[in-house]
Amino acid sequence: MLSRLSRLGLALPRSVSVLSTRFVSQSKADSAISSTAVTELYEPVNQSGHGEVSPFAKNPDFHGFSTNPEEDVRNMKMGFFLGISVALVIGGTFIHYLPDHGMRKWARREAERLILLREKDGLPLIEENYYDVSKIILPSSNED
Repeated sequence: MLSRLSRLGLALPRSVSVLSTRFVSQSKADSAISSTAVTELYEPVNQSGHGEVSPFAKNPDFHGFSTNPEEDVRNMKMGFFLGISVALVIGGTFIHYLPDHGMRKWARREAERLILLREKDGLPLIEENYYDVSKIILPSSNED
C-alpha cells in the first residue's frame, strides 16, 4: 500500500505541471481572434422572414412579464416587491398566530396551576392511583 502511495506521490507533481500548461496557447495572437469583448450575446435576428422573434433580441434585459421593456421592468419590480412582502409579512404573521396544535401551552399552564393548588392544599403532586379504585368494576374470576 505504501509503495503505491509513493508512486502516486512521484506522479502527482508531473500531472499538476502538465495540467497548468495544457490550456496555454503558444500560437501568435491574431488581432481579429484575440479580441475578448463579446459584442453580441444572441444570434442576429433574421428580418427577412416572418418567423417568431425572440424577446431577448428586442429587449436584452427581458424578465418575462411583458414585451414592452418599461412595463416588463416595472412588473418585475412590483412582482418581486409584493411577492417578498407577502411571503415575509403576511406569512410571518400567519405563522405567529397559528393555533397551539396539541394544546401544549395550555397543558403546561394547567399542570402548573394544578401543582400550585396541590402544594397549597398539602396534597401529593401525583396520587398513588390515577383512577378511583372504588369506581373500577373488574370482571369476576369465573368469567372468561
